[in-house]
Amino acid sequence: MLSLFNSKRRKAAVALVKAARARGMSVEDYAKTLSPAELAQYVPQDAKPEVEMPDVALWGLPPDSAVTAAKFIADAHLAEAVTAYRAGDWQPGAALLADLGTDWDRRAFAVQQLGDAAADDDAPLKAWRASGSADAEAVHAQGLVALAWQIRTGATTDHVSQDQWAGFFRVLDEAEAAARAATEAAPEDPTPWWTMLTVARGRQYGNDDFRGVWAELVARDPLHRPGHEQALQYWCAKWFGSHEQMFAFADEAVAKAPKLAGLGLVAAHEAEEKEVGAWKSDRTSRALDGVLPWLAGEGRDHPANLRDRAYAAKALVENGRCDEAVEQFKVFGEHADALVWAYGGRPGYEFIKTRYLACHGAPRP
Repeated sequence: MLSLFNSKRRKAAVALVKAARARGMSVEDYAKTLSPAELAQYVPQDAKPEVEMPDVALWGLPPDSAVTAAKFIADAHLAEAVTAYRAGDWQPGAALLADLGTDWDRRAFAVQQLGDAAADDDAPLKAWRASGSADAEAVHAQGLVALAWQIRTGATTDHVSQDQWAGFFRVLDEAEAAARAATEAAPEDPTPWWTMLTVARGRQYGNDDFRGVWAELVARDPLHRPGHEQALQYWCAKWFGSHEQMFAFADEAVAKAPKLAGLGLVAAHEAEEKEVGAWKSDRTSRALDGVLPWLAGEGRDHPANLRDRAYAAKALVENGRCDEAVEQFKVFGEHADALVWAYGGRPGYEFIKTRYLACHGAPRP
C-alpha cells in the first residue's frame, strides 16, 4: 500500500500509539495528558508528506474538518426512537420493534441501539418492562451487555483493573439471566440468542458451550447477520479461536448468502491486525465480489451497509482498486464511526488517511 508519510513520521506515530496502549488509553486521550513539548516528540516538525495530498473535494467528498467519529444511525426511524428513549419516552422504541416483526437483522440492530441507550439510563426501560413487553426483555438483556463492556472499558486486558473485571463479570451474569428470560418471553425470536453469543464470549465459554448457543440462534434464523458477526469474533485468535478457525467460519458464511460476504473482509482485517497478510488474497477478492453487488442492490438499506462499505473501502485501497474505494467514501460522507476505522484508537485519522489513499490512486475527476 502507498505510504503517505515518510519513515520519521511513521515511527513517531507508532511510538505514540504504543505509549497510549501501554497506559490503556486511546491516542486522543493520551495526547491530552501531554505538554506541548512532550507532544512535539511524537509530531516532528520537519516531517513532510512524500506525496501531495489530493483535494478530496474534487471527488465530491467533504473536507477533513467535517469528518466525525460520532455514532451515526442511518435509519431515521430508529434514530428518532433512540432520541426519544434518551429523552425518557420508551414508546417510540416499542412501536418500532413491533413494526419490525420478523426482520431479524434489523430487529437486532434496533435492540442494540436501544440497549446502548438503556445502559446509560434504565429508567425508561423499567417503565417499558412494567408493561409486560417481551421486546423490553430483549432490550434489557442487551443493555446489560452494553453496561458490562462500559465497566470493562476498551482497554487491553492487562490494563483492566480487578474492580473493573469484577464488575464486568457480575453484570454479565445478570445479562445471561436476562437473556435466558428473554428467550422464554419470545421463544421464536433469535435476538436474545444473539445477545447470548456476546455473553458467551465475555464469560469465556468453551467451544462446545458456545456452539450450543450458536445452534439455538441459527435454528431460528440460519442467516442472522449480527449473530454471524459475533460468532466470527469468538473464533478469532484474539478470543477463543485461531486464524484457521476464523477463516473457516468466514469462508462458510461467505458461501451462504451475499449479506454475509462482508465477514470475509472482517476476517481479513483481523488477520492483518495480527500481521498475517490477508488483504491481497483470493479469499478477499471473493468476499469483495460478493459484497459489492449486494451493497449496490439488495443490501443498500441493510443495517450492516455502512459497516460493510467501510471494510470494502479498506480492502479496495489495499488492492489498488482506488476508484471503487472512492465510490464507497461518497456514501460515507463525513461519518467515520465504522468499526474498521477504530482499531488503532484514531478513527477519524484512519478514515481520512484511507480516503486520501483512495483519491490519490483514483483517476482525477
